[in-house]
Amino acid sequence: MKKTIFIFATLIIALLLLFQLSKFSIMQGNSSLEFIIASIAIIFLFIGIYINRRKENPNQKPTAVAINHAQIEALGLSKREYEVLCKLAQGHTNKEIASLLFVSESTIKTHVSNVYTKLDVKRRTQAIQKAKELEILPIS
Repeated sequence: MKKTIFIFATLIIALLLLFQLSKFSIMQGNSSLEFIIASIAIIFLFIGIYINRRKENPNQKPTAVAINHAQIEALGLSKREYEVLCKLAQGHTNKEIASLLFVSESTIKTHVSNVYTKLDVKRRTQAIQKAKELEILPIS
C-alpha cells in the first residue's frame, strides 16, 4: 500500500512540475502550448507503459490450487454455503452477498453462521484462512 501511495504521489509531483515548467516556457515565449501539452502526454504515456510492464511480470506464473471437492463434502458444506464462503473470500459484506445471490440478508447471516460452525471458526478472516488451508477456495 505504501508503495502505491509513493508511486501516485511521485506522479502527481511530476505532473505539477511539468505544469510549472510549461507555465515558465509559455511566459518566456519559447514554446507553443500544443508542444508542451503533447510532451506532457507522451511522458505520461511512457510512465503508464512502464508501470504496466512491471505489473505484468511474465516470469511470475500463477500457482493453480485445485479445489479439494472431497474436503468440501467432508465438511458438509452445501452448494449455497460454499457460494457464500467464496463471496466472503472476495471481501463482500453480508448485504452485498445477499444482493448478488438474490436472497435476504438474514438468509446470508444463517449461511455464514453455518459456514463458521462447519469450519469451526468464529470470524470471517479465520474462515477464509482455514478454507485456504483446506484448499477449498478458488484463486481470485
